[in-house]
Parts: sequence; structure tokens; C-alpha cells
Amino acid sequence: MITLTDEQQQFRDSLQRLLRTDYSFERRRGIAASASGWSEATWGALAELGVLALPLPEAHGGFGGGAMDVLVVMEECGRALLLEPYLATVVMGAGLIARTGTEAQRAALLPAVAAGERRLALAHYEPGGRYALDALATEARLAGEGWVISGEKAHVLHGATADQLIVSARTPRGVSLFLVERGAPGLEVHDHPQYDAQRAVTIRLADVRVGAGALLGEEGTATAAIEYTIDAAIAAVCAEAVGAMSALLEATGQYLKTRKQFGVPIGSFQVLQHRMADMLLETEKARSMALLAASRLADATRDERRRIVSAAKVKVSEAARFVGQQAVQLHGGIGVTDEFAVGHYFKRLTMIELAFGDVDYHLGEVGKRLFGGTSTR
Repeated sequence: MITLTDEQQQFRDSLQRLLRTDYSFERRRGIAASASGWSEATWGALAELGVLALPLPEAHGGFGGGAMDVLVVMEECGRALLLEPYLATVVMGAGLIARTGTEAQRAALLPAVAAGERRLALAHYEPGGRYALDALATEARLAGEGWVISGEKAHVLHGATADQLIVSARTPRGVSLFLVERGAPGLEVHDHPQYDAQRAVTIRLADVRVGAGALLGEEGTATAAIEYTIDAAIAAVCAEAVGAMSALLEATGQYLKTRKQFGVPIGSFQVLQHRMADMLLETEKARSMALLAASRLADATRDERRRIVSAAKVKVSEAARFVGQQAVQLHGGIGVTDEFAVGHYFKRLTMIELAFGDVDYHLGEVGKRLFGGTSTR
């Protein structure tokens, strides 16, 4: 049985108190409508609580936590509909640096991430590549003592808020990663809000020059680290979805207790009670799969890890669609208004379903790993 430790429960309680006090739905709406789409004050509060340092190595200002600690944070992010770039900066960006960076790179970047002073974003997916991790056309070539990078990247989560982008590119020895400053000459960044108010960018690198120290780790060795990072991101958004579904269950239950028809609360109608029971069942099944994915992220073999993560993404995505649709239907027309939180949870769950591979894609991945065939991940 997978359970949280006492320390993880206590940390969850502290994070819940912070977000319930300082991150109301109305405040979130204001942040979403702002030019940047995120709050520096909230980011600073998360850093002060230790949320940003939690999964980072102790040697570089972190607490040495693992995927289960990230699960705790991401579930509360989902419950609060957090807009700040925790997934992009801490789970993906800092995670990659911790796994692949040199000692000097880790020492220079990770303490700054833990303190909330530096934000990162992974630029890997490319136009037309859909969800395939090996669809990589961006190239980096040696030029003097540095590198010149050319290519395009699509759907870079929170790329506009990042101080540095981690850009994947093909080099003479294979797939490599490079640190690129946000204002580098030749780098074009086009920011756009998503359906769920999160932010992403498309970027174009037109002969962007970086120094030799921008190469993250060793040349040509990045493929395994990118795969692991995407799997970690999938496990994280699965936990986020569970948090959002839990919040929807609470909101829908309260609405059914107060909304009346024929002089009685509609929650007294047996057919609606059955629908709520189905929503709870789907949420708990999704929670079990999110826990499984997080618990096996570090110790499973590569193929086993990728199969478990894909299976979790399928189950959580299916549950997210069901719970989101049921919540909207049970609320009626108010469920899709901008002034009411239910519609915002539904939008976020819809985007999580599509993030890093939709249901059809991950069903195919599970099938390939169970019955053979060539995987696209």
C-alpha cells in the first residue's frame, strides 16, 4: 500500500494553508488577466515555504525530496489551479539540470531556483512532431569555442517567464541540451495564453550563439534524461489532475446541498447521488494510478517506468474527462461561466488530458510495451 509519510502530510497541510489564504479564486482570475499571467509574490511565498527547494539536491540548496514529494505539491497546485511555473521550472528545468548538469552548472543554477530567483523552461517539442520525443530537427553546430543553434520549438510551457531556456538540439554526437538566455540575439519568443489560462510560447532560434559552458552536461547524452524528465512531468500532471478533480467533487457536493428543486436540495435525488458516487470512484482510481506512477518513477527500469507512466496518463485522463463533464452538467449553465470556478477546473483538466500525449497516444504506448513493436517515445 502506498501512503504518505507524516512529514509529507505536514508539508501538504502547510501548502494548503498558504494557498487557501493567499490564492483565492478571485485572486487567480486577476493573475490570469495580468500581462505576465503569474504572480511574483506567490512565487516568493512558495520559495519561502520550501516548495521550490523540496525535490532539489541537498548539496545545492534543496531538501532532497523525490517524486512522492512532487506529487504532494502538484496535487495542491491542481486544487488551487496554480498558474505559477512550478512544473516548468522545478520539475522539468531544475530536474534536468540536477540529472545532466556539471557540478559547476548545478551549483550555479539550482540554489537560485530553490530561492525563487531563477526560472527555467524546457524547449523540446517541435512543430509537426506531435508527442514524439525523437522528432527533433533543431541543430547545434560548433563555432569557434561555442555553438550556433538553429531551429523552432513549439508549446514551451512558461517560456516567457523563464530566465533561461533549456533547448534540445542535434549535435555531431547525438542529442544535446543547451542553456539559452531569454534575451539572446537571434531568439524569437511568441507568448500566448492557453485555453486554461496557463502560458506557453513558440520560439525560433536563428543562429543563436552560446558559449561552450552553455552545453548542459556532455554532448550527445541527453536522450535518456529528456525521456525521464517527460515521464516525471506526466506523473506530476497526473497528481495535479487528482487535486483538480478533488476540488470539483467538493464544489459539486456543496452545490447539490444548496441548490433546490421542488422545495428540496437536488442532492437528495438518488440519481444525482449515484453520479456523485461515480465521480468519487473515478477520482480515487486516478489517485491510485498517480501514486503508482510517482512511486515507481525512480526505481523502475526504463521500459517499466514508461509503461506505468503511460498507463497512469490514460486512466487519469479518462477520469479527468468524466469528472469534469459531470461537474459541469450537475451545475448546469453556471458551470461554464467565467465567474465560477467549475468551468476553470474543467478547462485545466482538458489541457492536462492533452499534455505530453493524449489517451490514444498513451494507449498505443502501453500496447507496444506489453505486446511488442516500436515505441515512439
